[in-house]
Amino acid sequence: MAVPKGVIELALRRILNDEHPVLRDRAREVKNINSAVQRLIDDMIETMHDADGVGLAANQVGVPKRIIVAAAGEDEVLILLNPAFEALDDEEPGVEGCLSVPGEYGEVPRFCKIRVAALDRQGKKIAFEAEGLLARILQHEIDHLNGILFIDRAVRMLDPEELKSEDES
Repeated sequence: MAVPKGVIELALRRILNDEHPVLRDRAREVKNINSAVQRLIDDMIETMHDADGVGLAANQVGVPKRIIVAAAGEDEVLILLNPAFEALDDEEPGVEGCLSVPGEYGEVPRFCKIRVAALDRQGKKIAFEAEGLLARILQHEIDHLNGILFIDRAVRMLDPEELKSEDES
């Protein structure tokens, strides 16, 4: 059955696990923002929401391009192409997990405040400051684009009992 004109068909993408080699490669810069990139962005947003995630990098769904999506609020999603950041504050440890490393959690030091530069989905240059959870999410996702997983940065992994006590506090 054909999709009616004007209707966008979204697709859930399969999230790769930490053993997949594409997760260890540096993603390529986005040079041409075409309909395939726009469709990928929409699919990534749907996939992130379906997986109850707060961020997703394109290489996590098998596409080695420098694209991330991140939950920036209740109904707001940040879409960043070719993102980079600079630290504006000290590092602080925090608990992280990852859609590509299901069931694992670790304590990871991240900068508390960062300045991000990227392109939006139309190719317009944007820059902004992020702090707290959003800064952590963006650093985690930009790490993905560089072939780095949170388990590489974790100062220690948490066992299930520790995680349970973290949730209760």
